[in-house]
Amino acid sequence: MLGIDTNVLVRFLVRDDEAQFEKASKLIKRGVGAREDVFISLLVLLETEWVLRSRYSLQKKEIVEAISGLLHASEARLEDEPAIEETLFIWKDSAADFADCLIGAHNRRRGCRATATFDAKAVKLPDFVIL
Repeated sequence: MLGIDTNVLVRFLVRDDEAQFEKASKLIKRGVGAREDVFISLLVLLETEWVLRSRYSLQKKEIVEAISGLLHASEARLEDEPAIEETLFIWKDSAADFADCLIGAHNRRRGCRATATFDAKAVKLPDFVIL
Protein backbone atom coordinates (compact mmCIF):
# COMPACT_ATOMS: atom_id res chain seq x y z
CA MET A 1 0.00 0.00 0.00
CA LEU A 2 1.20 3.51 -0.81
CA GLY A 3 -0.06 6.55 1.06
CA ILE A 4 -0.55 9.82 -0.77
CA ASP A 5 -0.31 13.37 0.46
CA THR A 6 -2.94 16.08 0.12
CA ASN A 7 -1.18 17.81 -2.75
CA VAL A 8 -1.19 14.59 -4.83
CA LEU A 9 -4.90 14.03 -4.13
CA VAL A 10 -5.82 17.64 -4.90
CA ARG A 11 -3.89 17.57 -8.21
CA PHE A 12 -5.72 14.36 -9.10
CA LEU A 13 -9.15 15.82 -8.23
CA VAL A 14 -8.91 19.33 -9.68
CA ARG A 15 -6.52 18.74 -12.58
CA ASP A 16 -5.29 22.34 -12.46
CA ASP A 17 -1.70 21.43 -13.26
CA GLU A 18 -1.61 18.99 -16.15
CA ALA A 19 1.93 17.72 -15.48
CA GLN A 20 1.19 17.03 -11.81
CA PHE A 21 -2.20 15.52 -12.69
CA GLU A 22 -0.48 13.10 -15.08
CA LYS A 23 2.04 12.08 -12.41
CA ALA A 24 -0.68 11.61 -9.79
CA SER A 25 -2.85 9.68 -12.21
CA LYS A 26 0.02 7.42 -13.31
CA LEU A 27 0.94 6.79 -9.68
CA ILE A 28 -2.60 5.73 -8.86
CA LYS A 29 -2.98 3.61 -12.00
CA ARG A 30 0.43 1.99 -11.44
CA GLY A 31 -0.67 1.09 -7.94
CA VAL A 32 -3.75 -0.58 -9.34
CA GLY A 33 -1.72 -2.46 -11.94
CA ALA A 34 0.68 -3.64 -9.27
CA ARG A 35 -2.29 -4.60 -7.07
CA GLU A 36 -1.16 -2.04 -4.53
CA ASP A 37 -3.83 0.17 -2.98
CA VAL A 38 -3.38 3.91 -2.74
CA PHE A 39 -4.15 4.90 0.84
CA ILE A 40 -5.93 8.16 1.74
CA SER A 41 -5.81 8.94 5.45
CA LEU A 42 -8.47 10.91 7.32
CA LEU A 43 -5.92 13.70 7.77
CA VAL A 44 -5.35 13.94 4.02
CA LEU A 45 -9.09 13.86 3.38
CA LEU A 46 -9.72 16.56 5.97
CA GLU A 47 -7.05 18.81 4.50
CA THR A 48 -8.29 18.10 0.96
CA GLU A 49 -11.81 19.27 1.83
CA TRP A 50 -10.36 22.47 3.28
CA VAL A 51 -8.22 23.11 0.17
CA LEU A 52 -11.09 22.40 -2.23
CA ARG A 53 -13.37 24.78 -0.29
CA SER A 54 -10.95 27.58 0.57
CA ARG A 55 -8.50 27.59 -2.34
CA TYR A 56 -10.66 26.35 -5.21
CA SER A 57 -14.03 27.70 -3.97
CA LEU A 58 -15.80 24.40 -4.63
CA GLN A 59 -19.32 24.17 -3.28
CA LYS A 60 -20.36 21.54 -0.77
CA LYS A 61 -22.19 19.51 -3.43
CA GLU A 62 -19.04 19.34 -5.59
CA ILE A 63 -16.91 18.27 -2.63
CA VAL A 64 -19.42 15.60 -1.64
CA GLU A 65 -19.34 14.28 -5.21
CA ALA A 66 -15.52 14.25 -5.26
CA ILE A 67 -15.24 12.39 -1.96
CA SER A 68 -18.02 9.99 -2.94
CA GLY A 69 -16.09 9.25 -6.11
CA LEU A 70 -13.05 8.37 -4.02
CA LEU A 71 -15.14 6.03 -1.88
CA HIS A 72 -16.25 4.19 -5.02
CA ALA A 73 -12.84 4.14 -6.72
CA SER A 74 -11.28 0.69 -6.81
CA GLU A 75 -7.79 2.16 -6.77
CA ALA A 76 -8.21 4.06 -3.50
CA ARG A 77 -8.43 2.79 0.05
CA LEU A 78 -9.71 5.39 2.48
CA GLU A 79 -9.12 5.22 6.21
CA ASP A 80 -12.35 4.47 8.10
CA GLU A 81 -14.63 4.43 5.05
CA PRO A 82 -17.81 3.90 7.11
CA ALA A 83 -17.08 7.11 9.06
CA ILE A 84 -16.50 8.98 5.79
CA GLU A 85 -19.80 7.71 4.38
CA GLU A 86 -21.58 8.81 7.57
CA THR A 87 -19.80 12.16 7.42
CA LEU A 88 -21.00 12.83 3.88
CA PHE A 89 -24.55 11.79 4.75
CA ILE A 90 -24.69 14.18 7.72
CA TRP A 91 -22.64 17.03 6.23
CA LYS A 92 -24.61 17.43 3.01
CA ASP A 93 -27.65 18.68 4.97
CA SER A 94 -25.87 20.34 7.87
CA ALA A 95 -24.58 23.83 8.62
CA ALA A 96 -21.70 22.25 10.54
CA ASP A 97 -18.19 22.03 9.11
CA PHE A 98 -16.95 18.93 7.33
CA ALA A 99 -14.26 18.56 9.99
CA ASP A 100 -16.81 18.46 12.82
CA CYS A 101 -18.94 15.91 10.96
CA LEU A 102 -15.88 13.74 10.39
CA ILE A 103 -14.68 14.07 13.98
CA GLY A 104 -18.10 13.05 15.30
CA ALA A 105 -18.47 10.09 12.94
CA HIS A 106 -14.94 8.87 13.65
CA ASN A 107 -15.39 9.24 17.41
CA ARG A 108 -18.69 7.30 17.34
CA ARG A 109 -17.00 4.48 15.44
CA ARG A 110 -14.28 4.43 18.10
CA GLY A 111 -16.83 3.98 20.87
CA CYS A 112 -17.09 7.53 22.20
CA ARG A 113 -20.44 8.21 23.85
CA ALA A 114 -20.20 11.88 22.78
CA THR A 115 -17.86 14.56 21.48
CA ALA A 116 -17.44 17.67 23.64
CA THR A 117 -17.30 21.03 21.89
CA PHE A 118 -17.61 24.78 22.31
CA ASP A 119 -18.89 25.10 18.72
CA ALA A 120 -22.58 26.09 18.52
CA LYS A 121 -22.95 24.61 15.02
CA ALA A 122 -21.25 21.33 15.91
CA VAL A 123 -23.43 20.77 18.97
CA LYS A 124 -26.38 20.26 16.60
CA LEU A 125 -24.66 17.17 15.21
CA PRO A 126 -25.43 13.69 16.56
CA ASP A 127 -23.67 12.88 19.83
CA PHE A 128 -22.03 16.28 20.36
CA VAL A 129 -22.34 17.99 23.71
CA ILE A 130 -21.65 21.63 24.50
CA LEU A 131 -19.28 22.54 27.28
